[in-house]
Amino acid sequence: MKIILDRPRCEGHGLCEEAAPQLMHLDDEGELVLDREEFDAADAALANAAVRVCPVAALRIA
Repeated sequence: MKIILDRPRCEGHGLCEEAAPQLMHLDDEGELVLDREEFDAADAALANAAVRVCPVAALRIA
């Protein structure tokens, strides 16, 4: 599975980072960085949580 970031839509709220710090982080400028775009079933709950908490729907799972 893969998590996809719609960068122009992302506003850097950081809620996704809090939900899934193993998969992503905010850089020094407040931009979201996906540390791992690909993830396995063990991390699916984290990825789904990150998608759910994004207030601007900038993340999706494919």
